[in-house]
Amino acid sequence: MPKMKTNSGAAKRFRRTATGYKHKQVNRNHIQTKKAQKRKRHLRGMENVAKADVPALRRLLPTKAR
Repeated sequence: MPKMKTNSGAAKRFRRTATGYKHKQVNRNHIQTKKAQKRKRHLRGMENVAKADVPALRRLLPTKAR
């Protein structure tokens, strides 16, 4: 049986936590001049992944710490 491979794209975008997964929030990459400072400030940091998406992430990231 071959080794299970981690999806490298998913590994760059998601991080495992004690209770699930987290990801960077969207809308912070470009065209920031028209966005309010408050909006950009609230988009900092990480956000939890929805419970419905966790089974798919488990398949994409099989070797990450569980």
